[in-house]
Formats: sequence, structure tokens, C-alpha cells
Amino acid sequence: MTTRLHSLALARGTIDRAAHRRTDPRWLSARWHDPTTRVLIVCDGEAVVAGDAPQLVLVAPPRTPDVEDAHRWFLGVDGDGTSLFAMSGPLPDVGQPATLRMVGALLSDRDAGLLTTAVALEVWHATHRHCPRCGTPTKVAEGGMVRVCPDDGSLHHPRVDPAVIMSVIDADDRLLLAHQARWPARRYSTLAGFVEPGESLEQAVVREVFEETGITVSSASYLGSQPWPFPRSLMLGFMARASTTGITEDGVEIADARWFSRAALASAVAARDVLLPPSVSIARRLIERWFGDHLDARTAHRDGYISDDRPVTVS
Repeated sequence: MTTRLHSLALARGTIDRAAHRRTDPRWLSARWHDPTTRVLIVCDGEAVVAGDAPQLVLVAPPRTPDVEDAHRWFLGVDGDGTSLFAMSGPLPDVGQPATLRMVGALLSDRDAGLLTTAVALEVWHATHRHCPRCGTPTKVAEGGMVRVCPDDGSLHHPRVDPAVIMSVIDADDRLLLAHQARWPARRYSTLAGFVEPGESLEQAVVREVFEETGITVSSASYLGSQPWPFPRSLMLGFMARASTTGITEDGVEIADARWFSRAALASAVAARDVLLPPSVSIARRLIERWFGDHLDARTAHRDGYISDDRPVTVS
């Protein structure tokens, strides 16, 4: 039986999203004015964290008219009954700004879920301000989870793009990793790609692997999923069995692809000849699932690298 992936870094949200409350503007307004309510402020994908074990800095709701409806997004209700919202704006002048990529794997389950949702909503609201049917500016509704066209009444929901990501393994139990042409030197990861219209997830796995490397896949088993709001993906993880091993890179997206044994990958990582994706990504978990253990590795944060995945101290 295939062992699934659990506790993925960005799939650990614990709050009650209370979706049934989104259509009750009076309830949302009352919770916004409740002194116990807390708000997560995000700005261009960043939020403020504090503490050696980073925690999100949550603030009381701002008392300005322009955030009463249009700019507040209802995230849900915490286990203690606290209502939680998010909004985009200037960050609080405390703690340290951090991106989801930087701290997503270090946050608590609750905080990881809050920041993942807030980052996704910030991008969606910033890029989908007009009705795709008629071009009319839309209005925020249902606690920030819907935009409504006032002209034709159409409802528009946050966009999520499904993408498959797969550990491809051959008959000798080697793992296929690839280097994209646009990546920094030495960075390797698993193959991935968007699901096309009219295509199943398994078909997408087979197509993407063949298109990018020329390798034929005979089977694909689902392992788990996590959101990846950079800007709007849902990553669906698979393990795929290769029936061929000859590599032909597409020469456009994939600049290099290689088969690795466990010993070869461990040696390449130790020598820093291979830089793996960060622990916040499902790609890293797919690699370590195959490897059978944690891999100490240089990992990417933003456009640079830190030495490894040890916790980052913030204050």
C-alpha cells in the first residue's frame, strides 16, 4: 500500500473556516467590532512574525471606514472562539517581515494555515478586480471569498490552478530530478506541471514527465496535496513508476535531468553540487519520502539560499 504524505508544511490549517457565516454581513460586522477579534495583515506576500519559534503577529481590527467591508477577508474562527480576519495594508511596526516561503515550515499549524490563505487571497483580490465577462469593476462579498459584478450579477471565486508534482522512480529505485533553465545553478527538484483542460491528474503526470524528459511512466499513485499560493497553485503530489530511463530534456524548460541513487544524491547534497527545494515545498517531502530520511541541504528562500533548514531566529 502506498504511504501518503502527511503534515505538509502549507496544508496544516486548523481553524474552522465557518463558511456558513460568510453570507451574513451583520454577523461579520459584529465580529469585526468584537474586541477579541484579531487580524493578520499582509503586504506583497509578507506578514510580520516574532519570537525564536516564529509566530504571526495578529492585531486588533483597524477602525477606519475603508476596511469595513471591501478590504477585510474572513479567515474563520479559532478553537477558543476568536474570529480571525486578514487584510492587505502596511505591516505592523513590530517583529520582522517574512514571506510564506521563509517561515511556512516553521510556523504552528494554525499560523501556517492563516498565512497561506491570506497570501492567496491578497494575490487574487489584487489581480481580479474586474469582471471577466464585461470588464466592470467587481465588489468584494462573502467575507472576501467572492467578488460580485454589480452590472451582470455574476459571482467570481478565488482562482486555484491544479498542478501535478511527482517523484519519478525507475526499476533500480533511482529518483529522477531536473534543473529548470530559469533556476539558480545547481538547484534540482522533482518534475511538475499544470493540469490541462479535459485531463485527469494521472494523465497530466504521464504527459508532463514525457514532455519534459522523454521518459515514459507506467503508473502514478496519489500521495497528497498542499496549496502553493505563488501565485495560485494547488500542488497534487504523485509517485510515478518509469518504464523507460533514457532522458531527452525538452531544452526549453528543463536544462538538465538526472537519475540519482540514494548514495549519489546524499553525496551531491553534502558536496553542495545539488541544492534541493526548501522544506516548505511538497517537492522536498517527495524527495525525502523516497530517500527514507531527512536530507540536510541548502535550500532556496526568495532568490537566494540559506545554509540549511535549521530554524531561522526572528525577533
